[in-house]
Amino acid sequence: METLMLPFSPRFIVLTICAVVTALLLSIGLFDHNPKAFDVVFVPLLIFGGLTLLGIRDLMQKSHAILRNYPISAHMRFLLEEIRPEMRQYFFESEKDGMPFSRDTRAVVYQRAKMVLDKRPFGTQEDVYRDGYEWMHHSMAPKTSVGEKFRITIGGPDCAKPYSASVFNISAMSFGALSPNAVRALNAGAKKGGFAHDTGEGGVSPYHREKGGDIIWEIGSGYFGCRHRDGSFDPDEFARVASDDQIKMVELKVSQGAKPGHGGVLPAAKVSEEISKIRGVAMGEDCISPASHRAFSTPIEMMKFVGEMRRLSGGKPAGFKLCVGHRWEFLAICKAMLETGVYPDFIVIDGNEGGTGAAPLEFMDHLGMPMREGVSFVHNALVGINARDRIRIGASGKIATAFDMARAMAIGADWCNSARGFMFALGCIQSLSCHTDRCPTGVTSQDPIRNRALVVPHKIERVYNYHHATLHALAELIAAAGLEHPQDLRPIHFSQRKSTTEVASFARLYPALRPGELLEGTEDARYSDAWKMARADSFQPAA
Repeated sequence: METLMLPFSPRFIVLTICAVVTALLLSIGLFDHNPKAFDVVFVPLLIFGGLTLLGIRDLMQKSHAILRNYPISAHMRFLLEEIRPEMRQYFFESEKDGMPFSRDTRAVVYQRAKMVLDKRPFGTQEDVYRDGYEWMHHSMAPKTSVGEKFRITIGGPDCAKPYSASVFNISAMSFGALSPNAVRALNAGAKKGGFAHDTGEGGVSPYHREKGGDIIWEIGSGYFGCRHRDGSFDPDEFARVASDDQIKMVELKVSQGAKPGHGGVLPAAKVSEEISKIRGVAMGEDCISPASHRAFSTPIEMMKFVGEMRRLSGGKPAGFKLCVGHRWEFLAICKAMLETGVYPDFIVIDGNEGGTGAAPLEFMDHLGMPMREGVSFVHNALVGINARDRIRIGASGKIATAFDMARAMAIGADWCNSARGFMFALGCIQSLSCHTDRCPTGVTSQDPIRNRALVVPHKIERVYNYHHATLHALAELIAAAGLEHPQDLRPIHFSQRKSTTEVASFARLYPALRPGELLEGTEDARYSDAWKMARADSFQPAA
């Protein structure tokens, strides 16, 4: 009896109704004496017949248990799950909710990119007494804002062609990760605003060159654009490409924040003729970006490779980017600098909160040092070996506003890079579909129909406006603090709430080393053990 009643149970009732209605409609169409009866029931018959077939398929398939138990009706679950991010974003998020970037942060980028009112009424929506709340100190003797053309010179004593860089630049995003129109708009916006555009490790594409904006050429472990057929580094091809005047700096990517220590593969099916030409890889083969480099395997070899990049580029600033992992490994690089006498011109610190591309969940959430700790550690390590004055530090990791920049620069950064901030300026809506090739705004899609939605001339203006307005906001913050340049910022200018009754200065949270302290033998627990473990001849710790 129970089996006979199963079709009428809540689990199967939708399929039963569809089957019964289909049978009734079919009977009416076939046996009604009215010749127009079939015309009347044809469309409903298609709908309910299709649903019935779908339900039968659900019963027979073996991949989804919920569909076998709830044929037809369980599809509603998948539909709701599909639109859940949009529903939450449009109807349920508060201004301070939303990850990775809050609705308020996204809104201010859109407003500045469009040059519309970006002010807020009626006071802050932040809970200023919550643990972790941070603020910048203002001065009773504020300065007059001197404008927003803050620049720094990148290039140490060994650099023949130093670069005057904006303190706010476009972080590394490859063509392939971004659409052609996105790359065009970013580079043209960079040209108009006088700031730099990092290529990412995918190589220098025609879309980077088309508009003539300043380029930072990033070289990853795949050596795309400067590799031999076997995937090894090709110094002659590197020298040829790096000689282009549009390329202002060359950057070795050791690791990235979203997935440090993890390689990547672009399947052969996705290696188009265009990507094959740009990256220097063969069509019909997987495009592999290994987890580690083939050109070097020790800190000493790495420093020599950075020095060779500088020589081959004709003396342009050469440096490297990494997300800090084992502390002794970076200190091993510091020892290699001292031993070889080869110093990078700059170091970009990526944090594990960074990343525009796809990555395994465990890597994205739990691997790598956050950007602020990384910047502070590297800054102090360079101070500790008396090398900070010749090496510039860039910060890259969830930077979108002037406050984000000021905070990073207070703890050691000389300039900041932003990837997702500039993506918002292009129109990104944080749909979290970058890895699916179904980006709704055409920013990350390689589908020509989708990326045609990104109208380059309009987006050029928005990229320029966002950069200009963000630096204007930074200039106002700096002036309010009684300072003249972001490089005047120090940890003492910021505080963080530890509890409702306790506040700590950044100077306490990020204590500084003295110049030369590592060389003298520090007692600072953050560095002392790691310094003893560091070896210039190996990334492995000393016994």
